[in-house]
Amino acid sequence: MLLPLPDADSQPFWDACAAGELRIQTCAACRRRRFPSRPLCPHCRSFDHTWELVSGHGTIWSIAIPHPPLLPAYTDLAPYNVILVELDEDPLVRVVGNLVREAGAPINSVDPHTINIGETVQVVFDVPVNGIALPRWIRRGQ
Repeated sequence: MLLPLPDADSQPFWDACAAGELRIQTCAACRRRRFPSRPLCPHCRSFDHTWELVSGHGTIWSIAIPHPPLLPAYTDLAPYNVILVELDEDPLVRVVGNLVREAGAPINSVDPHTINIGETVQVVFDVPVNGIALPRWIRRGQ
């Protein structure tokens, strides 16, 4: 599995994921959320920000189904889904992940052809690997 390389701007996001929380960077000046994290608010240009806990509930906004050829680490998992989830707290914040059957299930545990845009989902987290826990998504109500 390929893992992200946290930097100074994204480390708080990954720390929260490892703790089983979904936190989104929020501008301390204009209160707008932003993802992915970055040092400067694109709306008011403030450098001040906080990391706010969100519910982890959202709606599938888009889906892609990668097929080989892929990066070698993912070839045996294909085809699998990659979804873009619009968060309930802020429809302008969308988080990428995979729809899985249950927490800890592999990224190809849900038939990608059964996934529909508009389905409601909730975040779950993988067991941390080297301090990184990836957010994944399950159908809400599971």
